[in-house]
Amino acid sequence: MKSSDKHEKIIRAAVKVFAKKGFFSARISDIAKAAKVADGTIYLYFNNKFDILISVFDEEIGKFIAQTKKLVDQEENPQKKIEVFALKHLSMAKENKSLAEIIQMELRQSHKLIKEYRKTIFSEYVDIISAIIRQGQSKGIFRKDVKPGIAKRAFFGALDEMTRLWVLSPKPPYDIEDTAKQISNIFLQGINAA
Repeated sequence: MKSSDKHEKIIRAAVKVFAKKGFFSARISDIAKAAKVADGTIYLYFNNKFDILISVFDEEIGKFIAQTKKLVDQEENPQKKIEVFALKHLSMAKENKSLAEIIQMELRQSHKLIKEYRKTIFSEYVDIISAIIRQGQSKGIFRKDVKPGIAKRAFFGALDEMTRLWVLSPKPPYDIEDTAKQISNIFLQGINAA
């Protein structure tokens, strides 16, 4: 097996183990077992458990952010961009529940390393929303008095709460597409110019 394949296999196993057991309860041996590699093999690719978690954030969440940006950039209309963002965010809970669980649980930890990481990665992510809002304001579509920094957090907060609901529910109580549309519509009604 190629080195990059083993690295990817360990990352995928870590996502599942962290989602199931939580970061602090998971052991390197759990990840090695799930990846079907020897415990020592883990240390050929990662220094410790935190290194694995940060790699999960960098690689898996980094891919998700890049996909979201690409989808948003394909739209011209800022209102449509808001809907695209909402649908992509909520779809993650359906497509990769383990990753959604890690985002919901592990990024809320108070450990200094995670707090620093959270500031960086989620700033980049929610800044997609504020960029959309500024674009809409420059086109006269969104109200000028709306502060993008506040609005992005309000919109993300609604999406994040729905994701949390899906992560904790054995069966999602609402349809993802309908939920994305409803949250987007409620949000857009508040920021659309008259």
